[in-house]
Amino acid sequence: MAFLWVLVITLCYFLGNLPSAHLVSNRRGLDPTQSGSGNPGATNVLRIIGRRAGALVLLADFSKGALSVTAGLIIDGTSLGLGCWVASVLGHIFPVTRRFQGGKGVATGAGGCWVLFPLVGAICSIGFLLIAKISKKASVASISIAILMPLCVGLLNNEINALIFATALSILILVRHRSNLHRLLSGSEHSI
Repeated sequence: MAFLWVLVITLCYFLGNLPSAHLVSNRRGLDPTQSGSGNPGATNVLRIIGRRAGALVLLADFSKGALSVTAGLIIDGTSLGLGCWVASVLGHIFPVTRRFQGGKGVATGAGGCWVLFPLVGAICSIGFLLIAKISKKASVASISIAILMPLCVGLLNNEINALIFATALSILILVRHRSNLHRLLSGSEHSI
């Protein structure tokens, strides 16, 4: 069983490596790491190419997390599902295929959250949309949801492992947003 776990988690990490922002942007001759904010994520692709391209990247990144967690749950239950969730987000943030220079993990994390904790996923998605609409900044919404998600998991789920994994992912996503925090404090953060 240990070999199976290692195999599945490794595959989920490599699924997280899928460069969705690059694949969509390259069709327009753009590199998302060289344009806009430089982040290979849905919001940057939305800014540099448009809504449809941003939506495609969002769907692809969300699917990486959702498919990884689903595979883990089917193969060996919640514990493997949690491991696959972390693996897919780590693959998105630190892809070996791009010298460990990836995105911020929000959409991939959200995809896994929706599968593991549908109510938390719904609360966080609605919260993200409201905060983004009010602030006009995806980073403010992402940072807020990274704080909200483990709180909701802790309140709505009584498994300590779930809370530990959710908290670890949230901390990782917050660390990945440190440049956004600096820009927010200096008033130079990009709007959606």
